[in-house]
Amino acid sequence: MYEKREWLWRSKRRTVSQGECILIIDDEQVLLEGCRQVLEEKGYVTATADNGERGLQLIRELNPDLVLVDLKMPGKSGMEVLQEIESTHPNLVKIVITGYSTVSLAVEAMKKGADDFIPKPFTDDELSMTVEKGLKKRRLILEREALMKEQELIRRNMISLVSHEMRAPLAATIQYLEVILGGMAGDVSQEAKEMIERCVVRLREMLELFGRWLKLATYDPQKSAERFTAVPLTDMAAKVLEMRKPDAQEMKVHLSLEAPQDLPPVMGSRGALEEVLDNLVANAIKYNRQGGWVKVRLLERNQEILVEVADNGIGIPPEHLPRIFDEFYRVDGRRNAPIKGAGLGLAIVKKLVETHGGTIAAESRVGEGSLFRISLPKPQQTKAERTGGWKPV
Repeated sequence: MYEKREWLWRSKRRTVSQGECILIIDDEQVLLEGCRQVLEEKGYVTATADNGERGLQLIRELNPDLVLVDLKMPGKSGMEVLQEIESTHPNLVKIVITGYSTVSLAVEAMKKGADDFIPKPFTDDELSMTVEKGLKKRRLILEREALMKEQELIRRNMISLVSHEMRAPLAATIQYLEVILGGMAGDVSQEAKEMIERCVVRLREMLELFGRWLKLATYDPQKSAERFTAVPLTDMAAKVLEMRKPDAQEMKVHLSLEAPQDLPPVMGSRGALEEVLDNLVANAIKYNRQGGWVKVRLLERNQEILVEVADNGIGIPPEHLPRIFDEFYRVDGRRNAPIKGAGLGLAIVKKLVETHGGTIAAESRVGEGSLFRISLPKPQQTKAERTGGWKPV
């Protein structure tokens, strides 16, 4: 029966112009057939399921526009189906069918994500009106999504254009200044050389700023997720610490790594995760003190992998902590601040972590140090119980 119904759905999908798909989930065959006939007479494409599990499977396969769900079914209840739909297909319009038309049950269904409520028994007109109202909402949702995608595409193209137009003359200016510094344009006094060298340093900082801003503004999480592979975090962390060893030695900062031997890999982009950890370790070194330490700790906890970067550096004042992941925000925002930066590093880190389905948080005390904690889901896990980590001592 299911195979026949799915074949009919695919066949009608090709022949009905602008046919919106409606899935009906109910354990009563008479109601399923009645709803199907009424809705198909209106020109809609329909699919049916007589239990919650089958209904969820069809949602994944067919991606319908609207679903009618009976609250009282054997096995997985309508409430459970609503909760799963809300977590996986939040923009799918959900209408509850029930013979228990109490206000409290309707309110509970709405809390689980239902968009409307239709009590049994109902007439053909009542069904049609309720479905049409739901589909109007669905059309608005799809129009909004299309508009947002178009706006995002325009924004990305404009940022790329502006960034290119600004970076090109900066790069050319640096080249001309380097020609002058090389003496190919004639003799240059020592005082002039020092001034030109300072100009080159500032111009390079601007180029780096444009590059990081462009990366942040045009980063596409969906495309990145399509290329995810298994990433061994221990090897990656060891590589980052090795690369940052010269900086740490210059500051006389001790680097260390703690990780269990059997730590499972995470699914992600190795390049992106490496950039995340490198940024945090670089900051921990940069904002440290002579003779300080930076500890990277990897651990497995419940359904997540924790990555923690701790230091005993200068710390972050509590009033600044809520904003450290904002774009262009710097704790020391003075132009002549002793430690340079654009305020984009942690914003990029946060975006990359969230692309991997993770979270990042920070704890800090002025004069004692900071702890940045990243939580990443284990492979094949979509939900993880968030737990605490460790504190620097």
